[in-house]
Amino acid sequence: MSSLNALMVAIDAAMRKRDEARRTLQARAQACQSAQAQMDQLQDYAAQMQQRWGAHENQAVQPEVMYHQYQFMERLNHAMGLQTKVIQDHAIRLEAAQKALMACELRVTSLQKVVAARQRDISLAQMRREQKQTDERAALQFIGRTFGLQFQEA
Repeated sequence: MSSLNALMVAIDAAMRKRDEARRTLQARAQACQSAQAQMDQLQDYAAQMQQRWGAHENQAVQPEVMYHQYQFMERLNHAMGLQTKVIQDHAIRLEAAQKALMACELRVTSLQKVVAARQRDISLAQMRREQKQTDERAALQFIGRTFGLQFQEA
């Protein structure tokens, strides 16, 4: 029985760890979505800037203004490149969190199966003890009737 109690404590600990892994997974999924939203904003802004400056192609623009525009677009493209790396990092962390959650789920399930098996074993042993006692009583009654003896049950 004490091993069963120890297993129940282990299940409780594994469930707490699984719940924490689930919360971590949710947080990392949210961070991944936020990073993607930032990337979408950068891409939208870059598209707007391209559209705005594309409308001025036929107009005369001072070289300094064009230089600053190109420089700004390079910085924006650089920011999008950095954001791509951030998204990749978040994706790696998200995958690791998913694997950790799966491992925790597997641990909880395996511990629950061990407890169920132990409970079946305990129940089966109890049934065998009861059957043995019933068989012994029946044998004593048979012997008593056969030889005229009377036995008292303990």
